[in-house]
Formats: sequence, C-alpha cells, structure tokens
Amino acid sequence: MTTPQSGLHLAELPDPPLRGGGATLDVLAAHIPAYTDVLVAGGRGGFPTPIVLGACGIGRVTATADDVFGVRPDDVVVANGLFRSGRLAHPEEALLAWTGIGGAGRATPTTERIREVWRDGLYAERAVQPERTLVALPGADAYPAPERLAFLPWLSIAAEAIDRASVRAGHVVAVVGATGQLGAAAVLVALARGAAAVVAVGRDRDSLAALAGLDARVLPVPLSGDRATDGSAIAAAAGPVDAVVDTLGAVPSPGPTMAGYDALRPDGSWVLVGGVRQDLPIPYGDFMHRRLTLRGSWICRDATILDVWSMVRGGVIDLSALDITVVGLDDPTAALTAASQSRGLGIVVLVP
Repeated sequence: MTTPQSGLHLAELPDPPLRGGGATLDVLAAHIPAYTDVLVAGGRGGFPTPIVLGACGIGRVTATADDVFGVRPDDVVVANGLFRSGRLAHPEEALLAWTGIGGAGRATPTTERIREVWRDGLYAERAVQPERTLVALPGADAYPAPERLAFLPWLSIAAEAIDRASVRAGHVVAVVGATGQLGAAAVLVALARGAAAVVAVGRDRDSLAALAGLDARVLPVPLSGDRATDGSAIAAAAGPVDAVVDTLGAVPSPGPTMAGYDALRPDGSWVLVGGVRQDLPIPYGDFMHRRLTLRGSWICRDATILDVWSMVRGGVIDLSALDITVVGLDDPTAALTAASQSRGLGIVVLVP
C-alpha cells in the first residue's frame, strides 16, 4: 500500500535491506486472514505507509545481521509479527506490517516508532524481519507442504488461549466462534491437548459440519441469536463445560460471548482471544459466587509456537484437515476476495 487510500496493489520494489537486529527472508507462505479486506479499507486501525503488509508467515532465512544469533541462514522460521519493546514493567507491543497494539492496548510513541521502522511484511517474495519476531522450526525444511505451515501462527495464537484456559486432558472445552479461522484453530488445538469433548459454537452450519467431521469429540452447536437458548445448548452439549475460549470477531452484540459465560461450570475458565468490540455485562455477584476465572489472550509466546510445531511435526495436529486455496502476488484484489469468503478450516495462503 502506497497511501492509506491506495488499496493493496502489486509493485516491483528493491529487496529490503538487512538491518541491525534483523534477518532477511525468502517468503515461503503467508496466511491471508478473512478480514484482510476490512483492514486494507481502514476498518481495523491505521498503519504507516508506504508498507508491504503481512505480519505472519513462513520464510527461509537468507542472511542475518551481525548481532543476530537466534536464527541462522537456511533456517525455516515462523514470523509472528509481534514486536515487544522489552520493557517488562511497562510493555509496549505492536504487530508489524499490520494493525494491533498490545500492552495497554493503546498506541504510544514507542509503538508508532516500532511500526515505522519495521514495515517490510510478508506479502512479498522477500522480507526483512527483526529477530525477536522469528522462531526457527527444527526439521521444517523437510515438511512436504509449506503452504500448510502458514497456519502455524494462528494455531499458536489459539494454543496460547487454550493454555491460558488451563485446559487439561479430559476437559470439556467450548469454542465460541468456532466457524472462524481462529476458532477452527482452537478446535484443532483443544483436540490435540486431549479434550474429552470440544463444543464448537458458531453460525455457519457447513463449517460446523466440517469441524464435526474431524473427530467424534467435536460437538457442533449452531448459534440461534438468543443468549439464553445458546447458553443452555452449549452447557447441555457435553456436560459441564470446564473452559470457554471466545474467538469471535466483530459482532453486533455481546450475546454470543455471554452465552459462553452462562455455560461455564463453577470454577471454570473463560478466555477472550477474539475481536469482539463490545462491553460485556458481567454480573459481579454471579462471577464471584461461581468462582470463575477470566483471562485475556493476545498473540503468543515463542515457546508456544515451538510447542505447536512439535505437535504438527509429530502428527498430533494434522494439517491435512485444512482446505487451502493458494494465491499468488499477481492479483491482490482476487486474493482479498478469496480470503473474505474463507472461514473455518478453509484458509487462503499466499505463495509468492
């Protein structure tokens, strides 16, 4: 994008130069999330321009700066886009070549500077990324389908939320928003973590059916739009719900999220990891007497990425479940259109 109003377009640019603290990558594959057209149109906040978008993907390291030791040339790496300032007492975080501010959730001079400095994203043949956003994947050079690895960042975001919900083998996990791509990732991770049942909650019945086809432990619950009805259905699907992971995106009402809250058993965990832009009417006394735990989750730790890769490499998570549409760089408009129509286990991947 040349300006905020220019839209996403193909351009021939010089290779991004290597800089201190960074590594250059040959981009192998990058996921295009379903909401990318909304982001490009300015519906998810701003970013500096000109910019090459693309926060997350898979690449092969071609060179590293003299002060980089965590990744090496020829490593296959995940780029997760999350740049942390390193000030632990006052964390400031930003997603590179994308929108999204962590820490206090508000832009600061530091987060603005981070995004100004690092804006060569992964929707390109080559990119330069800071070392602190890269995780080397041992053995990934032998993985037969690198386009499927483009989903690793979203699986890792989902895994962070599952872990924050303290999910253990034998738990019943409800994923609210399971028909979205992050929700589908959460279903895959919950199954891999040994959930006794995964209650998949969402609106799109075709996506729910595809999730149910993964494993007999996946129990679909279509949303009706009525909070009381939906909460009762989630609670009844597999018995007491130990954890609810809310992965919903922008929705017009807090009702579906609160239906997940209603379904939780006493002492259950409720983790918010989606993009809901609603205030939640949480009743103090009810929350207290049920002894619930509420946690937020945003992006993921590097250790989580490596853990998810180990599950993929070992066959615990089978990426053949994904229905992948591969697009190239030649037609950005067609790529955004395809991505906007994707959902659930269906993802659009850019392979330059």
